[in-house]
Order: sequence, then structure tokens, then C-alpha cells
Amino acid sequence: MILASAGNALVWVVWVVAAFSCLGSAVAVVTFSNPFYSALALIGNLSSLAVMYLLLSAEFVAAAQVLVYAGAVVVMFLFVIAYVGPRLETPWSGGPTWQTIGAVAAAGALLVEIVVAVGMQASGSLSHSDKVGAAFGTPAWIGRVFLVDHLLAFEITSVVLLVAAVGGVILGSHTKRAV
Repeated sequence: MILASAGNALVWVVWVVAAFSCLGSAVAVVTFSNPFYSALALIGNLSSLAVMYLLLSAEFVAAAQVLVYAGAVVVMFLFVIAYVGPRLETPWSGGPTWQTIGAVAAAGALLVEIVVAVGMQASGSLSHSDKVGAAFGTPAWIGRVFLVDHLLAFEITSVVLLVAAVGGVILGSHTKRAV
């Protein structure tokens, strides 16, 4: 009994450390003025999310989180940051832009969604009793979900990432010509 409670306490300690490091690194991503440091903070954020996935016994998702996002995507971000170079303009000169207004609106919509989801969970309207099979969470099951059930969303995501990479190269080439 004492061993089980010590194990639960250790899980809670790891969860609290991972949660606070996730929140702290997320704040660091958006507050650092140097984009390179923001990308490094993003690696910390993605790594702490991987720890939280491990606590949920989702080992495959945690490994994919580290390999795909903290590995490949952040390397692409760092490549674009190095290619584009530093920004010369100040971020808040001239008042708020439509991008700032859109970001604030999206953050507000996300906050409303979180409040509604927490309220629905607290009231019990989100509880259901689905059967979870033995194949749930295996690489074969996840591959089937991605490539059969959600193929369109998976392909749209890959096209958006390709457009982002091409956009970074185009922005970098215009920046180099202007200097």
C-alpha cells in the first residue's frame, strides 16, 4: 500500500513538473524577442508534452512527438529563421494590425472553447462508456486512423506545412534582395 501511494506521488510530481515546464516554455516561445531562443523554448515545450503523453501510457505518441515535432519541424523552423534573418522593424509600431486582432480573437475563441469543455466535463455531459480494444494506441491503429479515417485532414496538414516552407523561402529571398 505504501509503495502504491509512493508511485502515485511520483507520478503526480512528474506531472506537475511537466505541466509547469510546458506552460513556462509556452510563455517563453511567445515572449522571447530572439526567434532562435523561441524555437529552443518550443523544443522544451514539445518535450514536456512528450513526458505528459508518457504519463498517459501513449508511448508511440510521445516518441512521434519528439521525433516529428521536436526533431523535424523545429529544425525546419530553425532553418527558416536562419534563412530569413533578423527582422528590422519593431513589432508594435503603427498600432495593431489585422494579424494582431485575428490572434486575439483566436485566443479568445480558444479560451471560450476550453471553458465550455471543462463545464461540460464537470456536468457529466461528456462522459460516455466506449469500449477500448487491445489495439488502441498501437502504431498500426494510429496509422489506420490517420491514413483511412482522417486521410483528408492528414493530407491538408502536409500541404499546409509545404506551403509554409515555400512561404519561408519566398520571404527569405525577398528579404535578401531588399538589403
